Amino acid sequence: TKLEGTVTSPFTAAIAAVRDSVVGVSNYTTTSYSNYGGRFGGFDFSLPGSNSNQTEETLQATGSGVVISSDGYVLTNYHVVEGSSSVKVTTPEQTYDAEIIAYDEDLDIAIIQAKDLKLNPVSLGDSDTLQVGDWAIAIGNPLGTELAGTTTVGIVSALNREITSYSTDKYGMRTASNVNTMIQVDAAINGGNSGGALFEEVGELIGIPTLKYSGSAYSVTSVEGIGMAIPINSAKPLIEKVLSGQATGNQSSSATATENPKPRLGVSVYTLSQSNSTAVANGKLPAGVYIGEVEDNSPAQKSGLQVADIIVEIDGQRMTTSTEMISYLTDKKEGDTVSVKVYRVPDLVNAQSTSDIKDGQYLDFDVTLAILDTVTQ
Repeated sequence: TKLEGTVTSPFTAAIAAVRDSVVGVSNYTTTSYSNYGGRFGGFDFSLPGSNSNQTEETLQATGSGVVISSDGYVLTNYHVVEGSSSVKVTTPEQTYDAEIIAYDEDLDIAIIQAKDLKLNPVSLGDSDTLQVGDWAIAIGNPLGTELAGTTTVGIVSALNREITSYSTDKYGMRTASNVNTMIQVDAAINGGNSGGALFEEVGELIGIPTLKYSGSAYSVTSVEGIGMAIPINSAKPLIEKVLSGQATGNQSSSATATENPKPRLGVSVYTLSQSNSTAVANGKLPAGVYIGEVEDNSPAQKSGLQVADIIVEIDGQRMTTSTEMISYLTDKKEGDTVSVKVYRVPDLVNAQSTSDIKDGQYLDFDVTLAILDTVTQ
């Protein structure tokens, strides 16, 4: 019984509602052994390379996941299940067999299914509405199942952090493979939290933690207070496809680049909204998709789009977030022409405050999409 006047945490109810929906994810790999059946020094011995092979599944890695459907679908990081021969979902009471349904290696997300898992799914939030200073609740299994359900709380430290992920080839060469936009938080995130859940204060899922950031790559080094999470809006297209039965296997852009390449505008963008811009909140700029970079010789550059243009419509459809824009363009083909309406303000990139923002104008551009890998640079 709490004493009269005791102050309770504002997060208690939210954590209680979602904590059981965060599970452990175990990655098992198959190891082959061979046995010559000999003895040496009084001991049995086995060596690789024999014709008499034996296999054994061993635990390769553990991470976390979050239940997104009552049918046992669990969202996690791709790197948690990468290279597995089998995957298991764990709760404090039981272990369930699971299978990988679909994944996006570039985004580092995967959806697995444990058909016998009967847990309440979490509600998906809207990561595009986050503001620096918002509460962030991380739940996962740091350092393994013995610390299952560990909960830490912090704030959103930054938005739209462009973080480079790396891949290593079979010869050990490490190269930059992709740049993702992340949510930075100061809630404690440790090994095992990968693939778990980042909630806002009422218990809606806003991100997927992806370990700590060491300054150059994902890591669990001694850097403190810098955690990165994939915005949930980035994962929503894959979630929606899986839950509707439209996606299996690898959905990453790099995996389909040669077989089914996707055309692009050739811009780097981020959401401009009332939640992250005083100018939008004050009506000096429209909400939309801010162009941060225009690639050389891209369709966007050829059509006349510029850095700091704010995309507000494509083909007459309102665009208020980068997620909406990317989703709309996903089904387009090479050679398709889209009508892009932007709001352009002279010298907006150099404005230091709302008062520095000059009057702008709406402009319309026709952009013919292209496969940028085939565009001559």
